[in-house]
Formats: sequence, structure tokens, C-alpha cells
Amino acid sequence: MTLTFIRHELKAFWRSKNTGKSIVIRVVMALLILYLLANVLVMGFFLDKILEQVFPKDDLVISFCGIILLYYLFDLFMRLQLQELPTLRVQPYLQLPVKRNSLVRYLAFTALLSVFNLWPFILFLPFVFKIIVADSGSMVAFAFVVSLAGFTVLNNYLALYIKRKANINGWIFLIVAAVIILIGLSDFYWHLISIRNISYLFFGHLITQPALALLPVVLGVVMYYFNFLYLKQNLYLEELGSRKATKYKSSTEYPLLSRFGSVGDLAANEIKLILRNKRSKSALIMGLFFMLYGLIFYKNPQFNNEGYKVFVGMFMTGIFIINYGQFMFSWQASHFDGLLVSKISFTDFLKAKYLLFTIISTGFFVLTIPYVYFGWRTLMIHFVMYLWNIGINTTMVLFFANRNYKRIDLSRGAAFNWEGISGNQWILSLPLMLTPFAIYGPFAVFKHGDIGLALLAVTGLVFILTRGFWIKQLEADFYTKRYTIAEGFRNK
Repeated sequence: MTLTFIRHELKAFWRSKNTGKSIVIRVVMALLILYLLANVLVMGFFLDKILEQVFPKDDLVISFCGIILLYYLFDLFMRLQLQELPTLRVQPYLQLPVKRNSLVRYLAFTALLSVFNLWPFILFLPFVFKIIVADSGSMVAFAFVVSLAGFTVLNNYLALYIKRKANINGWIFLIVAAVIILIGLSDFYWHLISIRNISYLFFGHLITQPALALLPVVLGVVMYYFNFLYLKQNLYLEELGSRKATKYKSSTEYPLLSRFGSVGDLAANEIKLILRNKRSKSALIMGLFFMLYGLIFYKNPQFNNEGYKVFVGMFMTGIFIINYGQFMFSWQASHFDGLLVSKISFTDFLKAKYLLFTIISTGFFVLTIPYVYFGWRTLMIHFVMYLWNIGINTTMVLFFANRNYKRIDLSRGAAFNWEGISGNQWILSLPLMLTPFAIYGPFAVFKHGDIGLALLAVTGLVFILTRGFWIKQLEADFYTKRYTIAEGFRNK
């Protein structure tokens, strides 16, 4: 059956009307992947030299054993971001005498055909054959290869299991990503744990007890079994059809948003859109990454200038507004025509956008509170830029959104996806980033930074208080461009 499924997939590919475009994209991606693999291979051949320079006081084998789990932790995080879920149009097969086990096994098999499964072998095997074989013998080297294979399979199916669960509940993805980030911070920043020591605890004992290599293999098999059961339990027509939507909560069940009426409903639907789709979810995750942005600047004495804090504060509290907001209507491109003829008030539509940005920017500001460690003035600057973002930058991105006519297909992945992006986005980003410095900069030059910060805060507050006026202006601007926007979104 596996060969039959492969033949059907090939026929579907060659008969598609987008075959030519798909071939070009695949060729470009293949060349890029080959280039990356070549770089990893070079790094693998010189891994012993790299380890000697990075850990000059440690034994070479000890250093190698210490970095393996670090690699797999990073690998899991990257898989959650970039690895695609294997797909198969299963509905036609479910109506035929095809065993569900065959369908699930095919999906499990194709899940192994990921370039992520090549990286550890290309990176680590040269070291194993050059150093481990000479130092500990072929049996120990074979144990290392088996353990690498086991951890690779474990990561492969663990990432797929998390992503499938996250498709039902988007918070699962955010929680797992937060846990991985906290583990990294606990090691490299807070020094509460040592991943290197944990890694050596296993791989160091692998040298004296090669049988331990079976442990990651067993874990990989168990993770495969969990994936197999999950797919088999959900491989039913009623699970793949319209009834699946009943699993999700109504937007009115959000306690915070239900009190805003129809505006809260629209904002809740937008939150669901963000959490359920890879491309939009990546904008939120990027915002979470930028919460660490301050550590780059505030700990470096070269960036003592207060202007850097204004810049960092604007990005940390407003990166989601800038990154997600420029494609504001493009996220709804697939059903934009329906929005134009629906009973939804465009005023409420815009209010929902403001509400969404205010909620997320507020959450990001709360996450920056620990930066009070660098002084109360740092936190005060973050608050000033928070007011600026929810007051002015929100209005500016919605104004620019009326001038973006490129659609975004939410069914596509986020990795290497530049759909909807053009030179206009880079040009329109400049006013968002430069406008606060046009106000603050002149006062900072003449050593009156407090006045500049006060003007930023007052300007942002004025825009917040006059939000109703700006919504009317944006609505009038939208009505002059709605048909141009709709026509652009129809071009696939």
C-alpha cells in the first residue's frame, strides 16, 4: 500500500495546475538545503577543532558528549517551527477497503523523510569515526550511532505529536516553546542547571556501557506509538469534516472578550486565527523572542545611550503590532469577499484590531517588567513606548494595511514563506521605527531626554483617547480602497 500511496501522490503532483511553480520552488529549496548540508558537513569534519577552541580545558570526548543533548534541545525547538506535518488526502481512502493502519503507517513513514533527520548524522558522525573509534573502539562508536538514531526518531515524532496537539489547542505550542526557552535560560543565564552535565551523564556512561544506547531507541519507539495511536483515533470522516469545529469553544466564552460584545467576538476569532495557523503564529512567537532583546543591549556597556532603550522598548512592546499589523487584512484574504458583503460593521472590525493589539502589547509589556533590574527608568521607558505602540503605531499599521493588496494563504507553512511580502513592507516599516525618534531625538541631542519621553507618552495617550476619531478616518480610507484590496486578494 505504501507504494500505491506514493504513486497517487506523484500523480496528484504532476496533474496539478501549479506543477511548474511547484517544481521551481522545490528546486530552489533543494539547492538551499544542499548548501546548508554542505556547511554542516564541513562543520562536522572540523568539530574536534571547534570543541578544542570552545572548551580548551576539557577533554575532547567529554566536550562532545556534553553538547549532544544541547543540540537535540535546539533541534526540537527548530522542528516545532519549521518541520512540516506529513499529509495525505485520506478522505477518499476511508471510503474504500483500505486499512486505517496502512494509512497511519504511511504517514509515519513519510514523517521520517525530513531533512532534520539528516543533520545530526552529518554533524556528529565524522567526529564519531575520527575520535570515538580511535579512542574507544568500534563497539562504542556503534552505540553512539544507535543512540543518535534513537534521539533523532524521538525528536521527530515528539515534534509532530506536539504540533498535532497544537492544531487543536494553540496554547500547547506556546507552553512547550516557553518551557524550552526557560530550560535554556536556566542553563545559560540563571545557571540553575547544566544541560552539558546531564548530556555527559548519559553519553559519558555510554562509553563504558554501550547497551545504554537502547534507551533512546526505546523512547523513540514509544513516541512513534503515541503518534500512531493519535492518528488512528482521529482518522475518521467525522473528525475530518465539519463536526471538528464543534470541538472549539465559542468566542463568547472568553471571559475577557465577551464583555466587549461583537467587537470581543471578532477579536476572539482573530486570536484563534493566530494560534491555529503557522504563519500568523510565527508573528506571535517572534514577539516572544524579542522579549530577550533587552539582554543584548542592557548588559552591553556600548549601548548605554538612552536612545537604545527607546528603540528596544518600542520593539519589545510593539513588535507584534509591526510584524502582524502590516498584513492586517491579508490574514483574512481567503474570505475577504465574504467580509465585504457580511453584516459585520467595519467600525467593529477596526475596533477589534485595536483591542487585539492592546491585549497582546499589554501582555508583552508585562513580560518586560523584570527589566526593572536595570533600573526603574528602564521600566518607565518601556511604559512610554507601550503607550506609543497602542496609540500611534496601531493606527499607522492599520493605515498601511489599507495599502497592502497581497494575499496570504494560511494553509501554507511559515518556513521560507515570503507570500504577501514585498518591498512596500520594508518601506512602510521605516515610519513605524523612525517616527518616535523624530520626536525624542532632538531633545536627547540637547540633553533634555525627559521632555522627549514626556512628549512620546502624551502623544501616544492623545491617540488612545481620540481612537474613535481615527477609526472613522481609517474606515473612510478603507471604503475608497476596499475593491482594490479585494481584487488583489483574488490573485493567487
